[in-house]
Amino acid sequence: MNAGGKEVVFEGLGVSPGIAVGPAHLSEAGMPTVPEYAIRKSAVGAENERLKTAVERSGRQLRRLRDRARSVHGASGEDLGNLLDAYLQMLTGSRLMRGVERRITEQRINAEAAVQAEISDIAHSFEDLPDPYMAARADDVREAGARLIRNLTKAPFRGFSSLPQGSVVLAEEFSPADAALMDPRQVAGFATVLGGPEGHTAIMARSLGIPAVLGATGLTTGARDAGSVIIDGISGLVIVNPTPATLREYDKRREALRRERRRFARLRDLPAITRDETEITLSANVELPQETNQAMRHGAMGIGLLRSEFMFMNRDTPPSEEEQLEALSTIVRGMAGRPVTIRTLDVGGEKLAYSFGDQLIDTVNPALGLRAIRFSLKHPKLLEDQISAILRVGALGPVRILLPMIATTGEIRRVREVIDVVARRLKRRRVPIADPLPPLGVMIEVPGAALAADALARVSDFFAIGTNDLTMYTLAIDRADEQVAHLYNPLHPAVLRLIQFTAEAALRARIPFSVCGEIAGDPRYTALLLGLGVRDLSMAAGSLPRVKQRVRSLELTAATVRAQAIMEQADTGRIATLLDDFNGLA
Repeated sequence: MNAGGKEVVFEGLGVSPGIAVGPAHLSEAGMPTVPEYAIRKSAVGAENERLKTAVERSGRQLRRLRDRARSVHGASGEDLGNLLDAYLQMLTGSRLMRGVERRITEQRINAEAAVQAEISDIAHSFEDLPDPYMAARADDVREAGARLIRNLTKAPFRGFSSLPQGSVVLAEEFSPADAALMDPRQVAGFATVLGGPEGHTAIMARSLGIPAVLGATGLTTGARDAGSVIIDGISGLVIVNPTPATLREYDKRREALRRERRRFARLRDLPAITRDETEITLSANVELPQETNQAMRHGAMGIGLLRSEFMFMNRDTPPSEEEQLEALSTIVRGMAGRPVTIRTLDVGGEKLAYSFGDQLIDTVNPALGLRAIRFSLKHPKLLEDQISAILRVGALGPVRILLPMIATTGEIRRVREVIDVVARRLKRRRVPIADPLPPLGVMIEVPGAALAADALARVSDFFAIGTNDLTMYTLAIDRADEQVAHLYNPLHPAVLRLIQFTAEAALRARIPFSVCGEIAGDPRYTALLLGLGVRDLSMAAGSLPRVKQRVRSLELTAATVRAQAIMEQADTGRIATLLDDFNGLA
């Protein structure tokens, strides 16, 4: 089964554990469907600005790829870097861009149509040249133009349904919306050149239980002749055209994983209780409705974080209130009376929802712009529809409302006003809703919220500490950027102090609080979080058995003592040593 050539190993970041072996599918996003329409003379300036924004976004993507290429030693890295430099040049003052701008201005057509028309003309002129090297440059023009059109249309990838069962997909990059389209029965695993372990594409992979490796430099260029491929989501390896010996080794590893899962299955009905008899609530983070069955199968005590973005992905318009109600009803009913915490829309940054069109404008730093609760408050109809759907689904089972990226008490009060208005409206229409109204909680995921936790606790019913964004904002590190992913460290003393400060504020106010970031699902951090007072952890469903096993092996008294010792440290290395030493001894 070594079809395709010599075995090649690419190193990346294992972001979703598991091992996948299957036929390789090299994903080329290609040219999306391009709409063409006339624009008014008064709209020419705005259309050129839209083109400029797409050019800037394309440039940022290409520079990221080029920087990755420079870290690859040898001729392949140099060749890839030169190719990406050529793509960048096509986006700045080139014949391509001059032609596109002229078509927008003179023909008054939309930017996508102008790019496609100009690409076609230039590519054909290259193909007609007698020099084979110059004729081949037509493909380069098409690739640069396709990237520009994808950024103009914000077109999601839609190419998985026709794949052979068990395919392994290799690509330059997948957005969370792309990953959401993957069916684990169809896609055995995937790997990309770009991406980091705490980004939402990685979170989506873990939620779906699909083995994945991100940040594998040179993968797409080095795997063009791939026959079969192995994705090692544990070690972070992508093995293209594995030898028979390598396949035999990975067959043994997959069997070991199956035995471990059978052992974990026996934990499902056992309580998550420490050795000194403190019960811990273990809940599931859910990205997609189909994960509800997985959460129940692993013994989740509820859904501690339902990310509502799935309802807005891969569609042309936002979902109606009725569509949201239908999607949420499936999840609430599926949890059979266990509580479901529904986070309102957290769109922006890398979590693009294509249904918003021009309402989501690319910015230099989307993580600091109009996203999450800011976006919802700016679009009140959107927020009211979502609140209405949540209140109505609350008549079917226990739900809570969770607000993302809260920074001030004023934001919480404004949402409470919306809830009151919507609830009165529904009652007048005699529509069944949650009674009493659902608790309203806030995500603590920016340092300002953690530092103002005492004030936020006075106007909130519960806290959910989102350690992913909290770490990112505290350390000024883009968790989806593979170039700085190694600097992302939730054990940084500043991050730990913000978690501790939040926990103490919640305890003083006597409101529930949980940790729902990725560290909640890593047994390495369990003792530390419990030692800091956390009694509620929410994680990807697949992580529940390992964390439950760790909880049942712990003595809370000892964990508390070790957490206190850790909080006295200022050095990240020393903190890691104290934690790992405790985990080794316990």
